[in-house]
Amino acid sequence: MKQEFIRFDMEQPPVRTKWYLRPLTYLLSAPDTFLHRTRIKRIGTEGLKPPYLMLCNHNAFMDFKVATRTIFPHRANYVVAIDGFIGREKLLRDVGCICKRKFTKDMMLIRQLRQVIRNGDVAMIYPEARYSLCGTTAVLPESLGKLCKFLGVPVVTLICHGHHINSPFWNLHDRGVAPTEAEFRLLFSADELKQAKPTEINKRIVEAFQYDDYTWQKERGIRVKYAKRAEGLHKVLYQCPTCRTEFRMASKGTKLYCEACGKSWTMSELGELSADSGETEFAHIPDWYEWERANVRAEVEAGTYNSGELPVTVDTLPNAKKFIRLGEGTLVHDMNGFTVRGTDVDGDPFAMDKPVPSLYSCHIEYEYLGKYGDCVDLNTLEDTWYIYPHDCAFSVTKMALATEELYYAHRRAIGKPCPPGLA
Repeated sequence: MKQEFIRFDMEQPPVRTKWYLRPLTYLLSAPDTFLHRTRIKRIGTEGLKPPYLMLCNHNAFMDFKVATRTIFPHRANYVVAIDGFIGREKLLRDVGCICKRKFTKDMMLIRQLRQVIRNGDVAMIYPEARYSLCGTTAVLPESLGKLCKFLGVPVVTLICHGHHINSPFWNLHDRGVAPTEAEFRLLFSADELKQAKPTEINKRIVEAFQYDDYTWQKERGIRVKYAKRAEGLHKVLYQCPTCRTEFRMASKGTKLYCEACGKSWTMSELGELSADSGETEFAHIPDWYEWERANVRAEVEAGTYNSGELPVTVDTLPNAKKFIRLGEGTLVHDMNGFTVRGTDVDGDPFAMDKPVPSLYSCHIEYEYLGKYGDCVDLNTLEDTWYIYPHDCAFSVTKMALATEELYYAHRRAIGKPCPPGLA
């Protein structure tokens, strides 16, 4: 591409939240948390003051609002993906956000987090690095234990419940779920951290991050009366458990159905699925999702996983101004990882390779911004590509599952099995 772009300055030191913005961040967060009657349970964190490391689960934008309310009036620096900075870089920097390109090994971020701690503030991280696809724990990075040891300050978790039920990633409409809940828990004091090994720290973090929003919903009897509550669910549940056909699932209103065999399911107000005729294979949505994962794992173990060559449009995000159309090309996701090839708007070739060992997971989007369709987000330390397959049968959910299963298989092959819940 002949035109050169100014790259986002990833090395700029973290900004302590401007004093006049601290009450504003609370005022912008409070209405939604009060509307949803959010209940915050503090466990071992009563009287806790910064600096500390705060690890939060990630299901919806509400997570940030609950976190802000939880720690107020203390300052925090939030790790945010670069697409969150689009058109508002100065504002986000001023409220304390630190930019990160997803699923990259970024040593500069470690230095910035250390500076946050030296400033005496809260270092806030969403280690799942994406919204949960079905309200359950996403994979966590294995580097967490070492990061905790390196920073040497108390480690807390904020686990929110109900945010996926209220506004699932596959259909962001606010359903008015109330009350929602959150646990603000001390995992390690600074002294306990000194005695713990990284593997022990990881184990406790994984245990703290176990959540299932659909189980939470059913246990509390929370009913969602939204008439389109199943619309979009086929983005996650892309394979029919009856005929096993992929990429032919669809949804409308409260119905999920297979266009190949005609079977349909109804989503109840309590978030459960029931077949309209015949066997209900999976009443619990996460069970269906994990069944799909098992099928992907079988393909990986057989060495047959291959998306085929998909035609794609690629947009690039070199800085926080806006996406720029890079060009047209092809995407292949197979046993070797991701391969992107194409020609940019000036007629020059472009390419990106993401081999299996380089990605323990990946970021995907459904109907990005309501107009661009489903995409896979691949990153280097200097660029972010949003890759949109089109005119073909595919599922970015399957690509996300395959990325994880390929990585696990690679780890097993070199004698390094992953602990449960970690990559």
